[in-house]
Amino acid sequence: MQHDTHTQRVILVDDSDNDNFFHDIAVRKCGFIGDIRVFDKGEDALAFLLSDRVSVPTMVFMDINMAGMGGFELARTLQKQLEPGLPLRLHMLTSSSWSVDKAEADSIGLIQSYLVKPLTRETAAALIDLS
Repeated sequence: MQHDTHTQRVILVDDSDNDNFFHDIAVRKCGFIGDIRVFDKGEDALAFLLSDRVSVPTMVFMDINMAGMGGFELARTLQKQLEPGLPLRLHMLTSSSWSVDKAEADSIGLIQSYLVKPLTRETAAALIDLS
């Protein structure tokens, strides 16, 4: 089945309300008019994505360190439980510039990039396919 590939949904996963607020604004300011979902727990984002089965092209920006399920665990679980080839793109969005964290992100196939906060309008525009 051929999927439409332009991003229709952005999911922000961070336990910081302030970060989610500012990242939501950055995504909107880059011209994205699709659905934005915000989760403050990795477990809630996981439950949503597993039940939705990535029904539309989805981009996820997630923090590494959160209470409960962090970004690495979320990415690994999605990689195991979702069928390959779904229109899902994951991006780490973290305050950590540690090379160990970056190497771990690079080792998880679903994670496409490692970004240090904050997410800017320019970075969001470069990553989100708006066409």
